[in-house]
Amino acid sequence: MGDTLLITPLIRALRTRHPDAQISVLTKAIYAPLFEHNPRVNTVLGFRQGDSLGELGRRLKAEGYTHRLDLHGSLRSRALRWKVGGRWTGYPKHRAARGVLIRTKRDIYRDRRPVAERYFDAAKELDVAPDAGSLEVFLPRGTLEAAERFLQERGLGLRRQLIAVAPGASQFTKRWPLHHWVALVHRLVEEGNDVIVIGGAAEAAAAEAICAAESGQVASAAGAFDPTGTAGLLKRARALVAGDTGAMHLATAIGTPVVALFGPTVEAFGFFPYHAKATVLQRSLPCRPCSSQGTVQCPLKHHRCLQDLMPDEVLEALRKLPR
Repeated sequence: MGDTLLITPLIRALRTRHPDAQISVLTKAIYAPLFEHNPRVNTVLGFRQGDSLGELGRRLKAEGYTHRLDLHGSLRSRALRWKVGGRWTGYPKHRAARGVLIRTKRDIYRDRRPVAERYFDAAKELDVAPDAGSLEVFLPRGTLEAAERFLQERGLGLRRQLIAVAPGASQFTKRWPLHHWVALVHRLVEEGNDVIVIGGAAEAAAAEAICAAESGQVASAAGAFDPTGTAGLLKRARALVAGDTGAMHLATAIGTPVVALFGPTVEAFGFFPYHAKATVLQRSLPCRPCSSQGTVQCPLKHHRCLQDLMPDEVLEALRKLPR
């Protein structure tokens, strides 16, 4: 989800520079709703697990696009490019520099741009440049109303400030330890906040554990909403605490301040909060970074990069976030 949201500054620039262009976005079907109400996009194509790549390629080829931008650079996107044919442009992923940094801890990155700005390299021929704006998500009224009903039914955010927390991440090493989440939420409730736990179905167990430790002012929305519904909840929150995840980027896209907890990954990779009200908490350790996307276990078995980030430090960062 984060990669998908990070293309929105480029889409905004393309629409501004070429107001009459026909712009199509191809993404996984689960993320397609993030673009369905974006006024800068004409067509959203959702690719589902099991869909025929060949059939999709024939469909795209028949459209006769004048420009084809690959903003993923994966094996699947390369296969699709071959099936569609024509000229494609991409962006620098800096695999060599990333590999050197992970293996030797030597930083040879010359390109310090965030990934959201590296994407613009794929559109060099289209005369666009990054502006000072952040990521974007446009939500319909019905989505916002559904989020509001969900919160009201649970008595959250009515008289107390609402804080969102996202305990999940795609890999273990990118997850802040569960006992830290429990301690943080306890402190937040003690200080008079309501808390909503967000995430997908995979985070339901962690969310239940966090909620079980408190009574009243905490509820789980894990697995209850698609990405746009989750964005509706985040729109109502004063702030979000999250790791290096799509939820972090989703919050910045709708303007909610973020405290981001970074462990195995670092800023050079390009995925820090982009043009947002955000504070990044991280530890300077000789073993960081140990991977680009997290791993199933800490290579050194201590996971200090996130274990050493204490709940009190996160709480203090939340207090200092700009509104």
